[in-house]
Amino acid sequence: MMLLVLIFAATLFVAYANGANDNFKGVATLYGSGVATYKQAITLATASTLAGSVSSVFLAAELVRMFSGKGLVPNAIAASPHFLLAVAIGAGCTVILATLLAFPISTTHSLTGALVGAGAMAAGRELNLGVLGGAFFLPLLLSPLVALTLTVISYRLLRRFSAKRRAREQSCLCVGEERVLLPIPAMAFAGVSSSPAVRVTVSTGSNADCAARYPGRIWGVSVQRLLTAAHFVSAAVLSFARGLNDTPKIVALMVVVQALDILLGMLAVALAMAAGGLLNARKVAHTMSRKIASMSDGQAFTANLVTGMLVIAASRFGLPVSTTHVSVGAISGVGVVNGSVNTGVLRNIVLSWLLTLPIAAAIAALAWELIQA
Repeated sequence: MMLLVLIFAATLFVAYANGANDNFKGVATLYGSGVATYKQAITLATASTLAGSVSSVFLAAELVRMFSGKGLVPNAIAASPHFLLAVAIGAGCTVILATLLAFPISTTHSLTGALVGAGAMAAGRELNLGVLGGAFFLPLLLSPLVALTLTVISYRLLRRFSAKRRAREQSCLCVGEERVLLPIPAMAFAGVSSSPAVRVTVSTGSNADCAARYPGRIWGVSVQRLLTAAHFVSAAVLSFARGLNDTPKIVALMVVVQALDILLGMLAVALAMAAGGLLNARKVAHTMSRKIASMSDGQAFTANLVTGMLVIAASRFGLPVSTTHVSVGAISGVGVVNGSVNTGVLRNIVLSWLLTLPIAAAIAALAWELIQA
């Protein structure tokens, strides 16, 4: 009984770490483009992710089976509480460590690494590494490249459409008052060397200072208002997709040993994910929203739309893609389009992805040894 309680607690720890690292990714473009405040963005992310988590009961059962370890290790080991506990510890520790360091990594990748590490210790030569190639690694490696490519293509197509409707993005000038210090002769006022004055200045504005606007109307509706509404909807869709894709992977840790009914398990995981996002998402949020690339409203909307559609499709067909990889790929696509991609930050993120699997595997293997001792 105590072992089942530990598995339940460890699974919720993975869910909490997942929420802290992943919840904001669905709304990163809202915050990054200045359309929403941090509080508005994280609230939308939490509600939409919760809806996706509940829906996964009906739409993503295949992912529960895939991340149970069956096929990778013998069924007897996959159903072992010790094995699942080691996997949960390996994945949870890896994700929470990355979160504290502000790296947006993949819970999917962490779980995969933990399954391999614990599986290697538990099954030895019976570990079926052949399953990892097509079922796990190929979707994880290809998904960010597909997302980047589709974002570039989609944005250019949408840009052509908006140009025909005379609703292309426009830059702006910032005109206003600026306080400056004007020198005053020291002989006039002893001890006073300057005095505030006001002058009018004109300068070009960056996206951070002056949001790009989309003039004109489509079907009688303001283009800017329509785009902003579509951006919010796309962010909600992406957060929904993330909940749909990630929840069953985590629930698999407790369902296999029947520690909890699948519906109750998904609800528990959903609540833990929500808590993680609300309490520990700010560091990763800053990396995703502000450090990879700058973006306008239209570019951000395109990235969200591509990411949401890819993740929903992958969840429906049981492909274990990472929302993190897809989202970073799409945001990088925006950076390619507008020339703002930060290659240094992107390089560090990719490096963290490469380290995720071996770190998770090592922690899970160590956890297995300690549990068996």
